[in-house]
Amino acid sequence: MKIGRLNHVGVATPDVKAAAKTYADLYGAIDATEAKDFPHLGVRVVFVSVPNMQIELIEPLGADSPIHKFLEKNPKGGQHHMCFEVSDIVAARDAMRERGATVLGTGEPYIGAHGVPVIFVHPKDTGGVLVELMQAPDEGAH
Repeated sequence: MKIGRLNHVGVATPDVKAAAKTYADLYGAIDATEAKDFPHLGVRVVFVSVPNMQIELIEPLGADSPIHKFLEKNPKGGQHHMCFEVSDIVAARDAMRERGATVLGTGEPYIGAHGVPVIFVHPKDTGGVLVELMQAPDEGAH
């Protein structure tokens, strides 16, 4: 298993709409989706597209959200994770386990905000960076 392209960088924020406005005003990154709620993930998301990847702005939907705890430690937000594409998410999960990495949650892939299966690898195994691996989306899909 080898990782593919960097799909997105996840940025936790208390307000995805305000963060998207900042990216537009400061950097000219105006190609953004509308905010979308993912109740099963506990988050609201806006994707900001840049030429070589996306920035995933993530806001918690409540105290049970995994982003809520991150924002308690970092109230203004910040980089939450990096996401790489893989050709086979189950093979990637198995490779992570075989290589001694901890796959978070149940270890079973689940559908992420891009509509494809994902897993997360514990930061203790990746130099302090939370890494998301996602099944590569169909060509041209985001």
